[in-house]
Amino acid sequence: MKRSLRNNGSRRGNEADGCAPLRGNPPRYLGGYAVLVAVMLMAFCAEGALFSGKSTNNPPAKLNVQETPLTREVKTATSFAPIVKKVAPSVVNIYSTMIVRERPRQNPLLDDPLFRQFFGERFNEQLQPREHKEQGLGSGIIVTADGYILTGNHVIEGADKVKVALASGQKEYDARIIGTDPATDVAVLKIEDGKDLPAAIIADSDKVEVGDTVLAIGNPFAVGQTVTMGIVSAIGRGGFGVTGYENFIQTDAAINPGNSGGALVDAEGRLVGINTWIISRSGGNQGIGFAVPINMARYVMDRITREGKVTRGYLGINPQSLTIGLAKEFNLPDDSSGVMVGGVMPGTAAEKAGLKNGDVILEINGKKMTDPRTLQLLVAQMAPGTKVTLRVLRSEPGKAPVEKTLTATLIELPQEAMAGRSRTSPTEHGRSSLDALEGVEVTDLDSRARRQLDIPNTTRGALVTNVEQDSNASEAGLRAGDVILEIDRQPVRNADDAVALSQKAKGERVLLRVWSNAGGGQGGTRYIVVDSTKH
Repeated sequence: MKRSLRNNGSRRGNEADGCAPLRGNPPRYLGGYAVLVAVMLMAFCAEGALFSGKSTNNPPAKLNVQETPLTREVKTATSFAPIVKKVAPSVVNIYSTMIVRERPRQNPLLDDPLFRQFFGERFNEQLQPREHKEQGLGSGIIVTADGYILTGNHVIEGADKVKVALASGQKEYDARIIGTDPATDVAVLKIEDGKDLPAAIIADSDKVEVGDTVLAIGNPFAVGQTVTMGIVSAIGRGGFGVTGYENFIQTDAAINPGNSGGALVDAEGRLVGINTWIISRSGGNQGIGFAVPINMARYVMDRITREGKVTRGYLGINPQSLTIGLAKEFNLPDDSSGVMVGGVMPGTAAEKAGLKNGDVILEINGKKMTDPRTLQLLVAQMAPGTKVTLRVLRSEPGKAPVEKTLTATLIELPQEAMAGRSRTSPTEHGRSSLDALEGVEVTDLDSRARRQLDIPNTTRGALVTNVEQDSNASEAGLRAGDVILEIDRQPVRNADDAVALSQKAKGERVLLRVWSNAGGGQGGTRYIVVDSTKH
């Protein structure tokens, strides 16, 4: 039996849609087989990305790392030639080959037995599988003297054979794919029996600042090694849905197809990033390019060379941004900042550490948490088994918030969590003149709904069957297919509970805790504040 919260008449509402993607085309990668053009960006709702690796007895990667920051005295350089001469030999051209096997489509005449009797053998010969080669071009950076190379995953993705050519063109090597990590778009190659190769000096990308001069080096459009100059336009860019873990360095240095996997270096010629993608209306450079920070690439390389795959730490929560509305509902100070725990996964590090729904994580190991992406990036770059110290703010109804210090031991990020990462929780938008939950229809959960929506058997609540498009609840992010678990921090067991609690709800806002599976994966819980203010 369908119930309508606040006795609202039923009208046709919008479909389940738990994330709000920017509309447009996917990004343009700059090398390899994935050539995609971006007008704007598609935000995907998948958490994390799959990793892969080829476990071998790899020698340790001996990197030349210089972590000292740049000297930022303002001086006018007449030439960057000495810097280019130092770093250019480390940037290589990467040629990848993929063997594609295709079976021609069967001629419909062969369905006729008489035709097949007279001509079948001739046509069968034409239907034998055929092979052809597809070739990709990109760039890479030698990072150890014995031949380890960093490049973009999409540059060599699916390749059966990879060759590496030095910038001078005098030498060409066969390269082995040690491992790849699509979640960061990083791949590690190795020149077998490499010796005394020109390895790049590695900088600390955490010390890069907006305004720093950078050089981009690669092989755009296969014209040969090319150097372009610009500045760091922004740091910590993310939320595009291009990769699972995004913390890009943005630059206006010209980057074009073929530059992918190439070097982004600072004014001293030290490697700070790996060029990976651009935003463009034309397919060429328009001054908005992005590079994977070298610190992130170093972590991936270390995991791949040591373990044969990338393992990431996992806390086991559904993080969400702490909005002004949520802060008010949880009686937190107006200037509160941190990451709210929308849900705690059973059996995870978070549950064992004592984290609770509604806690606000202020710091992890002394580092302030400003948004969910910051938290996910930090935890993902820690190995499973790492102990972390959490400073949290906990609010209970009728009590003042209190700070607590908890200790958690991270577990390994499971596959199902990677399939659901980066789900964007809709935020509250403006106000409406309707009651908070008017226009919401709910029903009891049954086995059919659980199968269709992949709702866990342990989830108890009221299934949202319709949300009117112009309602306050819709603007706050409630969608058909969500399950209401709590209303104003009171548990909801079924549709009757939801109706009763909605009628008791007082004040300008109603706090909902809901389970959603709009982005696929394993689903998760989050808090929603529905504004009931009337104009």
